[in-house]
Amino acid sequence: MTLHQEDNGSAPRPARYAAYRPIKPGSAGLLGMDSETWHRHASGWSVWTRFATLPFLYLALWSHAWLGWPAALGLLALVAVWLWINPRLFPPPRRFDTWHARATFGERVWLNRLVVPIPAGDNRRAMALSLVTGVGFFLGVWGALSTNLPALVAGTVLTYAGKMAFLAVMAKLYDRMRDAHPVYRSWSVVPDNDNRTRTAKRRRTGS
Repeated sequence: MTLHQEDNGSAPRPARYAAYRPIKPGSAGLLGMDSETWHRHASGWSVWTRFATLPFLYLALWSHAWLGWPAALGLLALVAVWLWINPRLFPPPRRFDTWHARATFGERVWLNRLVVPIPAGDNRRAMALSLVTGVGFFLGVWGALSTNLPALVAGTVLTYAGKMAFLAVMAKLYDRMRDAHPVYRSWSVVPDNDNRTRTAKRRRTGS
């Protein structure tokens, strides 16, 4: 940690960027997500099935034109329940060095940026892409509500493009921040199975 000396001769104060400030492993929560839930969410099944939910959300909104609002709100409730269950449903992946796992951990790092600061450039890119994604999402919502197909398609494309770019930034952010805190580094470490290692050695040596 870098220290700055105050001009008035008072005690030195920590620099703004303090990589080893204490954090709790599950402090970067999202919808009540703790550390175990984040590891489950790093599964490719969780990431990509959640990614594919957007058209179903728009379809639920559009259905008010066919089924009426009570049924549409019921379908929206089902989508909301699925979005809550999704990060908790699948088991953690066997590997945490995949692109989608690193993107998931990077998003968690970004959400925790008030505790452990991140590079300003990464934060600006993430904020800009979040804005793009949000604009696309609300354009799609408006298209679904007004049954305007061009607006719905444009909103869907913009949302997915912004989200994919955001995830790419998150994967790179995690790569940069992996060693900024011991907890971050531990997220992508898969514990070695000593019994499996011994078994593999005996097979190679024939013992």
